[in-house]
Amino acid sequence: MSEPKITVIIAAHKAYRMPEDPMYLPLQVGASGKESIGFTRDDTGENISVKNPFYSELTGLYWAWKNLDADYVGLVHYRRHFTLSAGHFKTADEKFAHVLKEAEARNILEKTPVIVPKMRKYYIETLYDHYRHTMYVEPLDLAGEILKTRYPEYAEAFEKLKTRTSAHMFNMMIMRKDLLDEYCGWLFDILEELEERTAGNSYDAFHARFFGRVSELLLDVFLEVRGYPYTEVRVLDMEKVNWIKKGGSFLLAKLFGRKYKKSF
Repeated sequence: MSEPKITVIIAAHKAYRMPEDPMYLPLQVGASGKESIGFTRDDTGENISVKNPFYSELTGLYWAWKNLDADYVGLVHYRRHFTLSAGHFKTADEKFAHVLKEAEARNILEKTPVIVPKMRKYYIETLYDHYRHTMYVEPLDLAGEILKTRYPEYAEAFEKLKTRTSAHMFNMMIMRKDLLDEYCGWLFDILEELEERTAGNSYDAFHARFFGRVSELLLDVFLEVRGYPYTEVRVLDMEKVNWIKKGGSFLLAKLFGRKYKKSF
């Protein structure tokens, strides 16, 4: 009997070094109308590639959901990977040597059907307040309204965003395929209605990508209600994070209402 197949897409919009482990599938997200960067494209098969300027890496998740034939399917980013190491690495070679390997993922998935990042903690404010300070909160509020009408059993878990201070972020996960099917069916149904309700909005290019940001917070809503067991795994940043600049932008957002203008 063959082992279950695990395929983890790596969402990328530019050419970048990729792990050599066969579990990974580099995927060019937002490929529609763009030159090839040498990876599998998200504008093949059943896809929503044209929505990438708004959905970000979720066009990759949608493509994986609709087109991959695997027992477990996951999503990571070209500059963020799962790792089992707690070390701090300086060189790219060191970092890539410690990216989660198929054998490691298989060992985890034999015990729990879901892998997610370790929770990010917001020590001085709730998840909702952090979103409200750094982004325009109206789309998140609308998502909550959609849940109340379409999926009322999830409404209580959504309201906890106003008291919780930690979450599994980045839209990163590896799930057993039947659970991913359930999650994506639920998530993209919500986002489709959110898209209809926010049509004609005047957000700039950065803030128009709110679909991906709202979905980051919806993942925990889904997991809490469904009760599927998961294992948390560290996230390895492949590029240096400017924590001073990021912290300064957060303080400007919290204290003076200056919304974020770019990703960090």
